[in-house]
Amino acid sequence: MNKPYEVIRSNQFSAALPALTMVVLAIAISLPWWGESSWMREVVEIACYFVFAMMWNLLAGYGGMVSIGQQAFFGFGGYIMLILGNEAGVNPFVAIPLAAAATALIAWPVSFLAFRLQGGYFAIGTWVIAEVFRLSFANLHWVGGGSGTSLTALRGIEKAVRESTTYWIALACVVATVAGVYLFLRSKRGLALLAIRDNAVAAASQGIDVNRMKLAVYLIAAAGAGLAGALYFVSNLRISPDAAFSVNWTAFAIFMVVIGGIGRIEGPIVGALLFWFLNKYLSDYGSWYLVGLGSLAIVVTLFFRDGLWGALHKRYGLSLFPTHRFLKPRN
Repeated sequence: MNKPYEVIRSNQFSAALPALTMVVLAIAISLPWWGESSWMREVVEIACYFVFAMMWNLLAGYGGMVSIGQQAFFGFGGYIMLILGNEAGVNPFVAIPLAAAATALIAWPVSFLAFRLQGGYFAIGTWVIAEVFRLSFANLHWVGGGSGTSLTALRGIEKAVRESTTYWIALACVVATVAGVYLFLRSKRGLALLAIRDNAVAAASQGIDVNRMKLAVYLIAAAGAGLAGALYFVSNLRISPDAAFSVNWTAFAIFMVVIGGIGRIEGPIVGALLFWFLNKYLSDYGSWYLVGLGSLAIVVTLFFRDGLWGALHKRYGLSLFPTHRFLKPRN
């Protein structure tokens, strides 16, 4: 029996996504052969910002779990990468995905504590957990204690090889993050996650296992944060508890997601690029730079509540990664 309607999941802009992706990837992959090394370092930095912001967006924007302690997993991933490289003799590049897996593993017992809290208590609780992580690693003298330590496992690798390899891994992390989140949100599980975010009680009444879905998203977001942390400190070559577990990481992620558009895949992309630009060209102005970031956040939240990309979507219907479903009557 023919239904009187059809489900629409794409638009004229998303139809151009495959071609646009191939062009961007071709340019990005070839960058080490024609670009400068400083460009590669900048792309790696943007990639770290983006992956971390995307994971926060998945957790809060799609899962409805607002955390201000995701730096716990960012720093943990960085330290696991360093321990595997310096102490266990694992190639640091190989240690990056291993660190992400280890972060998801440690997030599982942490979730039992975090999920006992709700709403604002959950947000504050995640920050407290991050502080416990910071203090714990600050007391581990064999990894540098409070002053931190350097990544020595890459000393035998030439600078050009190290930078290009780090760049390609960062590019792979970005592609994997975007593709993974996009495919997840377009699946039935993604639809279930949106239902939980909007009304957990109603979602449970439809047979959705709310607790299991929240746990899965929490672990995925933790693994992504650990991936970003490991990648960042492979590029930075040095780690310390204050740098790895700084609340600024989550604050910056919130800024990027809110500015770009929370609950949209395009939001962290726009936010990460804008944050990188502001950080690179305006950070020399000291406290005025922070005032500018705060002012921009206030303006966007007051006049563009769906973020910059959300405003473009409302005005022009622009959506490169459509995850919603719309019913259209058949002709």
